Amino acid sequence: MSEVVTQEDKEYEEYEAAHAPGADQAMADRGNNRTLSPRSEAFVQFMSTGWDDNEPEVEALESSKFTPARLEALGKRFPGERIVIPAGQPKVRNNDCDYPFRPDSAFSYYTGLGQDFEAGSVLVLNPLDPQSDEAKSGATHTAQLFVAPRANHYTQDFFKDAHYGEYWVGPRAGLKEMQAMTGIETADLALLADVLGKDAGEGAVQLRVLRDTDQALTQLVDDVRESHGFDDADANHAADDELQEYASTARMIKDSYEVGELRKAVAATKKGFDNILRKLPSVIGQERSERKLEGAFNAISREEGNAVGYDTIIASGPHAPILHWMRNTGTVESGDLLLIDAGIEVDSLYTADITRTFPVNGKFTDFQKMIYQTVLDSQQAGFKAAQPGATYADIHHACMRVLAERLHEWGILPVDVEEALSPQGQQHRRWHACGCAHHLGLDVHDCAQARYESYQGAEIRPGMTFTIEPGLYFREDDLLVPPEFRGIGIRIEDDALMTENGPEWISIDIPKQVADVEDWMARMAAEGAKEN
Repeated sequence: MSEVVTQEDKEYEEYEAAHAPGADQAMADRGNNRTLSPRSEAFVQFMSTGWDDNEPEVEALESSKFTPARLEALGKRFPGERIVIPAGQPKVRNNDCDYPFRPDSAFSYYTGLGQDFEAGSVLVLNPLDPQSDEAKSGATHTAQLFVAPRANHYTQDFFKDAHYGEYWVGPRAGLKEMQAMTGIETADLALLADVLGKDAGEGAVQLRVLRDTDQALTQLVDDVRESHGFDDADANHAADDELQEYASTARMIKDSYEVGELRKAVAATKKGFDNILRKLPSVIGQERSERKLEGAFNAISREEGNAVGYDTIIASGPHAPILHWMRNTGTVESGDLLLIDAGIEVDSLYTADITRTFPVNGKFTDFQKMIYQTVLDSQQAGFKAAQPGATYADIHHACMRVLAERLHEWGILPVDVEEALSPQGQQHRRWHACGCAHHLGLDVHDCAQARYESYQGAEIRPGMTFTIEPGLYFREDDLLVPPEFRGIGIRIEDDALMTENGPEWISIDIPKQVADVEDWMARMAAEGAKEN
């Protein structure tokens, strides 16, 4: 679209040219062509007056009741050291447009902050003097949250700063508001560098940082280390890796707040699936109808939560055997099986992770039902194996045995079941090459930085939340299966909570039995017809 250049524009450009910076900044100015920013003193004075107060109303977050225990455990793990946990910075999507900001999961866990509160913030745990009264009573650290002050109408940044200025981004939480929300003492972000260097000399205080979250902050921490004698890069990296590992492992056992948020995420996700099924009959046979269904789910994710917890998979027909099909550009055809892997992330940033496979026309064929029931039986075997003290490997092997036995019965498996299940065999994994279970929480694959022995090799304990997700994936180009199998992909995935008495399906209200799925589809189709 062409722009109409007015006389006012020309005069403004002349004014800009007369007040332009020197030639040494010409390169930087090339990035500022999107808009003509007013610079006159008259404008600045005019913008600085005549605004009503708009103090945001804030109250303590529910999560603030749970973060003190998390912070206490973190401090006790690294006594005498300064712990630095950044929220992260916005990431560029293209040119001057950023992706929607989402804080690092460890930052969210230890501050209790979700949504977009807030890019650039940093949580610091400062070690206490061992001789202080607090230390003698058992405390190890005091927490400080470093945030940018509000750029409201009392400041020129109000209209000059597109990142923090409230003229651009609306009212936001500053120091006072963040402290009220989190219960953590707040400080101006401008003071962070001085605090990081405090007492760091002569080996008194070592620093650890989550080094992959904010590159500029990591460089600042490394500079502080080097200037105070901690200049062994390998040792510093190892220390940071240990912090990363601990921050991941610490999230394995969910407290009651976290479990409640996961239940909210699952309930919201059920609404998202409902909306897909309402829309499904009206898009069958339409070009890019996978994306139309994706849009139906994503709309609910924004209404009910913060966003989707991960890119939604809408895979119809031959796309269903593609494990991470996220283009969603295909056409949903009657007679297809439709695999949908989707989860809503609520405002606290906890996400569900649910997969269902539907017959597009509302009824499974006998052949589709046979394969579907196999996957369902496999999942139930995994659920039965998931008892307190079991491992993820136990879940996986229980699921795999059912799949291998059925593949053998169908004449597809080229060896006997026991040979396939042996470490030297694994032929059945051609049709299920991924895992069957993973932790779930702030990340859809939560706690992923934990060591193998703390994750796959560890006992599942009460308070852990996880998925069980077996499937069978017969690619349309797979010549080792009969033609009728080709282009069929089925996965069933649910979210579970381990209790003292065994596993509980958090997602029990999302239908998955054959008859229940068909009934669910019919009810939602009827609702969709009424809406249209």
